[in-house]
Amino acid sequence: MAGARKTRVAILISGRGSNMAALMEAARDPAYPAEIVLVVSNRPGAAGLERAAAAGIPTRAIDHTAFADRAGFDAALDATLRAADIDLVCLAGFMRILTPDFVAAWAGRMLNIHPSLLPLFKGTHTHRQALDAGVRLHGCTVHFVVPELDAGPIVAQAAIPVRQDDDPESLADRVIVQERRLYPAVLALVAGGRARLEGTRVVIAEAAPDGALFSL
Repeated sequence: MAGARKTRVAILISGRGSNMAALMEAARDPAYPAEIVLVVSNRPGAAGLERAAAAGIPTRAIDHTAFADRAGFDAALDATLRAADIDLVCLAGFMRILTPDFVAAWAGRMLNIHPSLLPLFKGTHTHRQALDAGVRLHGCTVHFVVPELDAGPIVAQAAIPVRQDDDPESLADRVIVQERRLYPAVLALVAGGRARLEGTRVVIAEAAPDGALFSL
């Protein structure tokens, strides 16, 4: 795809940006169909901002505490994304609930990764939820964002077995390994036009990325 315009991606973070780092690393490959052109955090002190800046990626901090309401923050975020000519937004540990108007404005162009096999275990403390429920499989999900929390159309999932001696920390350690593999693979699918929304379902082209952790 020499000469082709790559999909311009912004990553939204609130903390250290572990999944952000995986996306940035994948995008260093000249053949990758997306380029990370902006990292935005709602927390000026987020460690991920320094990590992105060190990699040469422009960063912005939009402190949510400086706004009277969610709509004001979301308007500033929207303006920042549009000024950077962003095609696709990736949420990576972004700890803000976005307003329905913002989500509608970016419908079909915003991805999130969630540490469970949705629709199971929405919200927070997913690893504890999984253990309390006694499930034998746990994992992570990349999905398109809709106004309802953790409920958008699923693009792909990666699963791990739950061990008898697992606690939330050990589960989290193994799930994050899968997240760092799954998210870059899914972004490549979406940015490359091989995964597309059809109504409330995601249709994926037959060819899967080499080494993908999900079956199509």
